Amino acid sequence: MRVLAAMSGGVDSAVAAARAVEAGHDVVGVHLALSRAGGTLRTGSRGCCTIEDAMDARRVADRLGIPFYVWDFSERFRDDVIDDFLNEYRAGRTPNPCMRCNERIKFAALLDRAIELGFDAVCTGHYALLREGPRGRELHRSSEEAKDQSYVLGVLTAEQLAHTYFPLGETPSKSLVRAEAEARGFTVASKPDSYDICFIPDGDTRGYLAEKVGAAAGDVVDRSGAVVGSHDGAHAFTVGQRRGLRLGVPAADGKPRFVLEVRPVTNTVVVGPKEALAVAEVAGARFTWAGAAPASPEEPFACDVQIRAHADPVPATAVVRGGDLVVTPDEPLDGVAPGQTAVIYDGTRVIGQCTIDRTASAVPVSV
Repeated sequence: MRVLAAMSGGVDSAVAAARAVEAGHDVVGVHLALSRAGGTLRTGSRGCCTIEDAMDARRVADRLGIPFYVWDFSERFRDDVIDDFLNEYRAGRTPNPCMRCNERIKFAALLDRAIELGFDAVCTGHYALLREGPRGRELHRSSEEAKDQSYVLGVLTAEQLAHTYFPLGETPSKSLVRAEAEARGFTVASKPDSYDICFIPDGDTRGYLAEKVGAAAGDVVDRSGAVVGSHDGAHAFTVGQRRGLRLGVPAADGKPRFVLEVRPVTNTVVVGPKEALAVAEVAGARFTWAGAAPASPEEPFACDVQIRAHADPVPATAVVRGGDLVVTPDEPLDGVAPGQTAVIYDGTRVIGQCTIDRTASAVPVSV
């Protein structure tokens, strides 16, 4: 099999590429240049995709004896990930740029080019499993629950899964991957994991949004509409947030208040009691199926729903209704924001996902 190994410069993708070579595949390594800021170095950076990451990936490829290329996807990344991120915040939603990157860059733009060049599959260092089911290829949780990345891969379609290769899916722990990298002589064996948003390497999301989206003072109101404070920019707040609220009027019951809603049109932040964060239903029109769709999606079916990468799955019922994927958890979810992704599972198998457009509160407004 001809395999294009996406090599980020981290330990996971390095070991994934090595296993692909060891399995006898014809492997070519590629690093995606996602920023045109030529001076981007890892010093002070908590993300990935730096110049040093590209050099780390090249050293691994040289040690494996495979061809290696750097492909410039910076324009596509800007349009499909960064601009989407900013537009979502302008609309008062809370996006997940890692989902968009997987959906539109690694398993769309990259995979499309790989297929055009005659490759059979794209190999990555994600922790997830691919299994052949009765209706085609299925995406499942990895064997290591703590590192499982099936949530951020929930955007993959049946066609994309058919050309995907995850060599690390059966690995019981990340420590074993690091040990293997060290045994193979890879200098990235002890390299820290990347985290935060890669195009905000200093981790200051609030400052980045203030610069790109702009900041304007506005009101903080309670659920009745009464002004209880002020803010310097609604984009700096997200549903469920407690800290950083400048509230001049204390709650009648003396309890802390949390962000319940961000209204960009009026530049208003709505706050209320913690109980009001409970969500009885989520729905979104932008949904996809990971592999074969349910036999009758217009009929309610049982599933588990996960709304964050490291959240616990919650039993739920899902149905396609009025052009939306509507998910009703058995117990209310806590602090869900429009723009987040709801991924639904059948046991370990990913069924599909939707970007949340709207939520229904489980608590009356009078609370």
